[in-house]
Amino acid sequence: MSALGRPAVSVSLALVTVATGAAAVSAQEQRGTSGAAFTISASAQHETDTTVAVALADRAQQAADRSNVNSRKSLVAAQAEEEARQRAAAEAAARQAEADRVAREAKRQSTIEHARENPQEAARLLMSDAGFSDDQWSCLNSLVNGESTWNYLAENPSSGAYGLFQSLPGNKMSSVADDWATNPVTQITWGLGYIKSVYGTPCGAWSAWNSRFPHWY
Repeated sequence: MSALGRPAVSVSLALVTVATGAAAVSAQEQRGTSGAAFTISASAQHETDTTVAVALADRAQQAADRSNVNSRKSLVAAQAEEEARQRAAAEAAARQAEADRVAREAKRQSTIEHARENPQEAARLLMSDAGFSDDQWSCLNSLVNGESTWNYLAENPSSGAYGLFQSLPGNKMSSVADDWATNPVTQITWGLGYIKSVYGTPCGAWSAWNSRFPHWY
């Protein structure tokens, strides 16, 4: 029988007291009224001790059961709190990632829209789109600076080479878009594609440019 199914200590002790009293009365009746000293039999004492011990064990078990229940409740609450914290952190990280993405896209769009004012920034941005790492920027910057000084309207009067990358002829860049003569983004896209197909990297093209005189690539 579980601890919860056993009688309370106070009830057990009351029953023991009644039983002990009855045993004492019976003993006195057997001895008469001689006034002999009253004693509790060994069996009655053993029953009393056993009942008290069981009741105390029941009380201890009940306390332990309550402690276990409270511990489980605390564990469940702590787990729920940690899960909620992790969800909140994940949601905050997702919001921040989306905000960063939107900011990068806005900056990218602004850079593209202002490519005529700052073709170098646009070229550095589009360089990564072409698959080149940022360590190629120094070579690309030097190459275009040597070809056109970053003037998207530059034209070689003798050869007819045109634009940032001095495409020869200039209309080769129409493979990207028809606005090749006035749009540095179109020129940059074409130039990066040309470099990748012929020299592999901007540094490869820059090395070839330096090895020839007059310079060309």
